Amino acid sequence: MQNLLSDVVVVDLTRALAGPHAAMMLGDLGARVIKVETPAGGDDSRGWGPPFVEGESTYYLSANRNKESVTADLKSAEGKEFLAKLVRRADVLIENFRPGVLDRLGFSTARLHELNPGLVILSITGFGHDGPDGGRAGYDQIAQGEGGLMSITGAVEPTKIGVPIADLLAGMYGAYGALAALHERSITGKGRVVRTSLLASVVGVHAFHGTKWTVAGELPERVGNHHAQIAPYGLYRTKDDIVQVAVGSEGQWRTFAPIVGLDPADERFAVNSSRVAHRSELTAAIEAAFAKEPADVWLERLAEQGIPAGKVRDFQQVYEWEQTLSQGLLIDVEHPTLGRIQLPGPPLRFDDQPYAGARETNLAPPRLGEHNESVRAWLDE
Repeated sequence: MQNLLSDVVVVDLTRALAGPHAAMMLGDLGARVIKVETPAGGDDSRGWGPPFVEGESTYYLSANRNKESVTADLKSAEGKEFLAKLVRRADVLIENFRPGVLDRLGFSTARLHELNPGLVILSITGFGHDGPDGGRAGYDQIAQGEGGLMSITGAVEPTKIGVPIADLLAGMYGAYGALAALHERSITGKGRVVRTSLLASVVGVHAFHGTKWTVAGELPERVGNHHAQIAPYGLYRTKDDIVQVAVGSEGQWRTFAPIVGLDPADERFAVNSSRVAHRSELTAAIEAAFAKEPADVWLERLAEQGIPAGKVRDFQQVYEWEQTLSQGLLIDVEHPTLGRIQLPGPPLRFDDQPYAGARETNLAPPRLGEHNESVRAWLDE
């Protein structure tokens, strides 16, 4: 299969997670991604750990597959000249500096488009490029709190989501915007600036919680491991473990209720709004029934009746699960130090290919400066 973005060159000036994730997404689709790092240590995430395996940060490895690494001091004349040469050959430039930093380095938007009028510039910040808080540094957990996600997550106190979701979403939205701008450039020949932020990405996924406030004027509340507006939909204790059950329609309720010994016409539970209002009673009744049998028995019984249900797996169980493996969600790469390693792979498959992503060959996250010679030779061709 031909790499889908094989004709696209991406200059990745980013570090940490949001920007590197955006660049990696384009790399997964076949783009040539050249990661430009400071010679003094490179991307911050190279030092984030433990764990480190033979000196390699597993954090860094998670966000930098399918890239090449070159080092350059962008404050020096030589580094600026090198970046200018890269920009002239590039299709996309991704940066996540605080607002104004790239300008002070001599690479304002105007300068970048002077060097390459067709360049698509993706800029990711913490809280936006303007406004009263536009200059704030952005870190994931701060953005989760400031953007409202922590106010609806957890059972008692505000709780962050277990993965750096603000960073990851900003990277996803950024890559999505960059692809749209590349499509426009194929028509107009001109590049444009795409902007997003950690704050924007978090607010962008408020979904029904957002409209609960903007339309109904009601503040969403934390409901722990249960759905805020659907019941029964959540985590329940059984005789030996926990299971998750999602009853998403009235038809499913009428099937589910007798399984756990409930009358589907009980006025407390007859329709979803009543079930939400009487959630604590409903949960107690379900768990009283579930306590009689082990989790596996209940999961089999629910599956037979077409009721969505599942386990809560740890990461070992996820990565050993036959379904995960069948979807090509782990990729093998050859790392220059670690040898052959497995990485969580791209979450896309195209046509009937057995592996994830859109590359014929996936590249291991590069060592710092690993491609200094090859990239510079390419620029001099």
